Amino acid sequence: MLNNSTEIVKQLQQRLEQVKHRYREFRLYDLGSYALNMLTPKSTYHVQKNIAYGLKSRQRLDIYRSKKAVAGRPLIVFIHGGAWQHGDKKEYAFIGESFAREGYDVAVINYHLAPEYIFPRYVDDLAQALNFLDQYQNKLKISTEHLILMGHSAGAFNVMSVVYHPHPNIVHCRDKIKAIIGIAGPYHFDYKGDLLAQHAFNQEIPYEQVMPYYFVDSNQIRHYLLMAENDRIVAASNSIDLDRVLKQHGNHSHIAIIAKTGHISIVGTLSSLFSRYFKTKRTILSFIQESLDV
Repeated sequence: MLNNSTEIVKQLQQRLEQVKHRYREFRLYDLGSYALNMLTPKSTYHVQKNIAYGLKSRQRLDIYRSKKAVAGRPLIVFIHGGAWQHGDKKEYAFIGESFAREGYDVAVINYHLAPEYIFPRYVDDLAQALNFLDQYQNKLKISTEHLILMGHSAGAFNVMSVVYHPHPNIVHCRDKIKAIIGIAGPYHFDYKGDLLAQHAFNQEIPYEQVMPYYFVDSNQIRHYLLMAENDRIVAASNSIDLDRVLKQHGNHSHIAIIAKTGHISIVGTLSSLFSRYFKTKRTILSFIQESLDV
């Protein structure tokens, strides 16, 4: 009995160390994103910050408008990651700049965070933001006729879940969503016992009643699942499983593995400062163009 107890304690200590390591990675990325934003060019876009899409303080978004004069240009809606527990839109100015310079408008969205708020609150926020952008597109000087949803990590879960959800929100512009781009996303995992994610979900509800994997329907949206070659936080099975079930429903799905990237660094490679050295941005741009040409 004593040996069993000792082994259990040892396993718990190992898991705690793993979680601490993961949090250190996230915090290092926070510092990295601050540096990226400081060095990001400011001359390639116009930005309007802290636009309220709801009444709560976290219901805010920033819009990066391209300086390229293209009528009805597509809108990329980007959702940040952070294990649903931390992160802020201000850390992703480099995303807005990187795609605005290519001729796209970019909305970077904040949402309610765990543990104070749990699923489905942060997905509800995204639905509300999309409806806001659609309703006020003329006032905001954007177009929602060609929407690209893009998210990293927890944000990838959010963009997938706003479409595939146990109790779908009414997203008035769903038929305008041309593509969903999930970057290192968790779409099919058991959050019970997952020390990094468990506080973002009701532990009394089985993951089969939450994960977007279980609520896929047939549609015309194009799905692009980017995986980091050296991801040690989100298992490859998440993208592989979702890709399989999407295709089973007759949907388009494409997996792309980005070499020499990890779970955190993959989104950093989208910065204009580093995108030439990695295929992440080139891959996403080709996917976006492909979805618009259909």
